[in-house]
Amino acid sequence: MLIRHLHYFTILSREAHFAKAAQICNVTQPTLSLALRKLEDDFGVRLVERGNNFNGLTSEGKRVLAWAQQILSDFESLKNDLADGAEALSGTIRLGVIPAAMPITGFFTETLLTTHPAAQINMQAISSRQIQTALDGLELHGGLTYLDNEPLERVIQLPLYVERYVVISKRGHFEGPGPVPWERLEREPLCLLSEEMQNRRILDGAAKRCHVNLRPKVTANSFLTICAHLRRGGWGSIVPETLPALYGLEHEFDIHRITGDRTTQTIGLVVPDRQPMARMTHALFSAVLKSNLADAFAKAYPQTR
Repeated sequence: MLIRHLHYFTILSREAHFAKAAQICNVTQPTLSLALRKLEDDFGVRLVERGNNFNGLTSEGKRVLAWAQQILSDFESLKNDLADGAEALSGTIRLGVIPAAMPITGFFTETLLTTHPAAQINMQAISSRQIQTALDGLELHGGLTYLDNEPLERVIQLPLYVERYVVISKRGHFEGPGPVPWERLEREPLCLLSEEMQNRRILDGAAKRCHVNLRPKVTANSFLTICAHLRRGGWGSIVPETLPALYGLEHEFDIHRITGDRTTQTIGLVVPDRQPMARMTHALFSAVLKSNLADAFAKAYPQTR
């Protein structure tokens, strides 16, 4: 009963709407409200600011939410451990991935699913800040993100590869094949990731160290949108050097190194720093570790060496 009530409470907190939460939980709204009152009676505190609509959690409600998420995650891990036995693993492994790290995801999924054929993988392209929130809320089993810049907290890190950056533009836009200085990029019509993405904040920091202020004409939260604009419009962009090969752009665009600040960033796997480690998390961590990604990635993208 407590587990079910905690589940209702976390859904209500996420949806911030009684009717929507009841629908997701497949119960009536009075049943949801009764479960919430039962939790409040058991804990002796008020969890939700009540009114005609959902008005948020009380301070006590926020503390209970953090514990509820942990309890539900541990309960799910316990059920998996008891039901599946020592070897078999089923269910969905949830992974948050920053857009810049998408090129590496295909290097370990085969290993993971070969080892655990009854499992599934769900990957979400989200920002590093969203990965931190989702890991704290036990909504993800792991994340692929930057380890050096704005490092995540309360996680175990596994470094995978080093990200470097290049300028990509239509053929002949810049004179000659040589590197492009940051100062030149200040005057260019650029298409870049938007500022909520850490990749953009890294590039802005590198530019500012060279006394340059990047002024993109187009911003987006996905590299797919940037690539679509590069193919159609007169923009240039600053991207991880793996991206042109991933999207098949290296044959129709010029790719230039950048002179001045040659910033690099380490990308790696992060998982919650909790013991015992959830079985889904352990399966993900082990698969990435066994895949020898550094060598595989260097062979696939030799320009990253």
